[in-house]
Amino acid sequence: MTGISGCAAARATDSLLRSLGGTEVVMLFAAAGMPGDAVAELGLVDPGVEQAAIAPVVVRELTTESNGPRRRIELLAGRSAMAPQVSQRNVASADVLFETALGIVYQGDMFHIEGFVVERFGGVAYLYRVLAVA
Repeated sequence: MTGISGCAAARATDSLLRSLGGTEVVMLFAAAGMPGDAVAELGLVDPGVEQAAIAPVVVRELTTESNGPRRRIELLAGRSAMAPQVSQRNVASADVLFETALGIVYQGDMFHIEGFVVERFGGVAYLYRVLAVA
């Protein structure tokens, strides 16, 4: 049997994203740890956020309507960009990262994740398309 495998599609996608001048974005997650004092137990302490750099990614600016959000972007990330964070955060897949992220920082602006699509080939996720708004 001949043809392209899912892993080959993932490698090709990563190469394409790098050749398109991939940049870096930062995903924000709620910090897991809390201080051990009484004030923290009352919920009076902001636990903060954890930052996770994602690279290489390609970011496309999308047009927005005059009554809509200020900025809208589409983020394209390959499997190799997401794999380190999936491993470090000990989650099942990049889907979980996108669902639990507080947002994405790009060019100094904070973007809220509106939705994402995972492209799969041969049962392997090879491209993540994320729509975010500021």
